[in-house]
Amino acid sequence: MLAGWVTDLDPTEIFVFGSNAGGAHGGGAARIAHDRFGAVWGEGHGLHGQSYAIDTMTDEPTMAAEIASFLEFAVAHPDLTFLVTEIGCGIGPYQPRDVAPHFVGAPGNVALPESFLAVIRDS
Repeated sequence: MLAGWVTDLDPTEIFVFGSNAGGAHGGGAARIAHDRFGAVWGEGHGLHGQSYAIDTMTDEPTMAAEIASFLEFAVAHPDLTFLVTEIGCGIGPYQPRDVAPHFVGAPGNVALPESFLAVIRDS
Protein backbone atom coordinates (compact mmCIF):
# COMPACT_ATOMS: atom_id res chain seq x y z
CA MET A 1 0.00 0.00 0.00
CA LEU A 2 1.09 3.53 -0.75
CA ALA A 3 -0.58 5.83 1.81
CA GLY A 4 -3.88 3.97 1.49
CA TRP A 5 -3.59 3.23 -2.23
CA VAL A 6 -3.48 -0.14 -3.93
CA THR A 7 0.05 -0.65 -5.24
CA ASP A 8 -0.07 -4.25 -6.46
CA LEU A 9 -2.73 -6.33 -8.18
CA ASP A 10 -3.31 -10.03 -8.69
CA PRO A 11 -3.46 -10.98 -12.37
CA THR A 12 -7.28 -11.00 -12.35
CA GLU A 13 -7.73 -7.67 -10.55
CA ILE A 14 -8.51 -4.39 -12.29
CA PHE A 15 -7.96 -0.94 -10.72
CA VAL A 16 -10.99 1.27 -11.48
CA PHE A 17 -10.31 4.99 -11.30
CA GLY A 18 -11.81 8.35 -12.14
CA SER A 19 -10.39 10.09 -15.17
CA ASN A 20 -10.98 13.07 -17.38
CA ALA A 21 -12.16 12.64 -20.95
CA GLY A 22 -8.73 13.51 -22.31
CA GLY A 23 -6.94 10.86 -20.27
CA ALA A 24 -4.50 13.27 -18.61
CA HIS A 25 -3.61 10.98 -15.69
CA GLY A 26 -1.59 13.51 -13.71
CA GLY A 27 -2.79 13.04 -10.14
CA GLY A 28 -4.58 10.91 -7.59
CA ALA A 29 -5.77 7.45 -8.53
CA ALA A 30 -5.35 8.26 -12.23
CA ARG A 31 -1.65 8.85 -11.71
CA ILE A 32 -1.32 5.53 -9.87
CA ALA A 33 -3.27 3.78 -12.66
CA HIS A 34 -0.88 5.27 -15.21
CA ASP A 35 2.31 4.63 -13.27
CA ARG A 36 1.48 1.11 -12.04
CA PHE A 37 -1.45 -0.50 -13.83
CA GLY A 38 -1.26 0.27 -17.53
CA ALA A 39 -3.55 3.30 -17.91
CA VAL A 40 -2.69 4.99 -21.19
CA TRP A 41 -2.05 8.73 -21.36
CA GLY A 42 -4.67 10.23 -23.66
CA GLU A 43 -7.22 7.44 -23.04
CA GLY A 44 -9.83 8.54 -20.49
CA HIS A 45 -12.30 5.69 -20.89
CA GLY A 46 -12.35 1.93 -20.47
CA LEU A 47 -9.89 -0.89 -19.95
CA HIS A 48 -6.16 -0.43 -20.46
CA GLY A 49 -3.75 -2.88 -18.90
CA GLN A 50 -5.03 -3.65 -15.41
CA SER A 51 -6.91 -0.38 -15.12
CA TYR A 52 -10.35 0.84 -16.09
CA ALA A 53 -10.96 4.59 -16.56
CA ILE A 54 -14.32 6.24 -15.89
CA ASP A 55 -14.76 9.88 -16.91
CA THR A 56 -15.81 11.71 -13.76
CA MET A 57 -14.79 15.21 -14.83
CA THR A 58 -17.05 16.08 -17.79
CA ASP A 59 -20.38 16.16 -15.91
CA GLU A 60 -22.62 13.91 -13.83
CA PRO A 61 -24.68 12.51 -16.75
CA THR A 62 -21.45 11.46 -18.49
CA MET A 63 -20.15 9.87 -15.30
CA ALA A 64 -23.46 8.02 -14.79
CA ALA A 65 -23.36 6.68 -18.36
CA GLU A 66 -19.75 5.58 -17.99
CA ILE A 67 -20.50 3.81 -14.69
CA ALA A 68 -23.41 2.01 -16.36
CA SER A 69 -21.09 0.91 -19.21
CA PHE A 70 -18.49 -0.20 -16.68
CA LEU A 71 -21.04 -2.30 -14.79
CA GLU A 72 -22.08 -4.00 -18.06
CA PHE A 73 -18.39 -4.69 -18.73
CA ALA A 74 -18.00 -6.18 -15.24
CA VAL A 75 -20.99 -8.47 -15.78
CA ALA A 76 -19.48 -9.63 -19.08
CA HIS A 77 -16.14 -10.39 -17.35
CA PRO A 78 -17.00 -12.45 -14.25
CA ASP A 79 -13.45 -13.84 -14.21
CA LEU A 80 -12.09 -10.41 -13.22
CA THR A 81 -12.36 -8.52 -9.93
CA PHE A 82 -12.77 -4.76 -10.23
CA LEU A 83 -11.38 -2.67 -7.37
CA VAL A 84 -13.24 0.64 -7.52
CA THR A 85 -11.58 3.70 -6.00
CA GLU A 86 -13.60 6.66 -4.72
CA ILE A 87 -14.05 7.83 -8.30
CA GLY A 88 -14.95 11.49 -8.67
CA CYS A 89 -14.37 12.20 -4.98
CA GLY A 90 -10.70 13.19 -4.84
CA ILE A 91 -9.70 15.60 -7.56
CA GLY A 92 -13.22 15.23 -8.96
CA PRO A 93 -16.10 17.43 -7.77
CA TYR A 94 -18.28 14.80 -6.07
CA GLN A 95 -18.82 13.23 -2.67
CA PRO A 96 -19.52 9.52 -2.07
CA ARG A 97 -23.24 10.34 -1.63
CA ASP A 98 -23.24 11.62 -5.25
CA VAL A 99 -21.43 8.68 -6.84
CA ALA A 100 -22.38 5.61 -4.81
CA PRO A 101 -26.03 5.42 -5.95
CA HIS A 102 -24.79 4.78 -9.50
CA PHE A 103 -23.32 1.49 -8.24
CA VAL A 104 -26.50 0.08 -6.68
CA GLY A 105 -26.89 -3.47 -8.00
CA ALA A 106 -23.23 -3.83 -8.95
CA PRO A 107 -22.26 -7.44 -9.63
CA GLY A 108 -20.30 -9.42 -7.04
CA ASN A 109 -17.00 -9.00 -8.87
CA VAL A 110 -17.07 -5.22 -8.26
CA ALA A 111 -15.44 -4.25 -4.95
CA LEU A 112 -16.60 -0.82 -3.83
CA PRO A 113 -14.89 1.48 -1.33
CA GLU A 114 -16.36 1.46 2.16
CA SER A 115 -17.60 5.04 1.74
CA PHE A 116 -19.74 3.98 -1.25
CA LEU A 117 -21.00 0.87 0.57
CA ALA A 118 -22.07 3.01 3.53
CA VAL A 119 -24.11 5.29 1.29
CA ILE A 120 -25.75 2.31 -0.42
CA ARG A 121 -26.52 0.63 2.93
CA ASP A 122 -28.05 3.84 4.33
CA SER A 123 -30.29 4.51 1.33
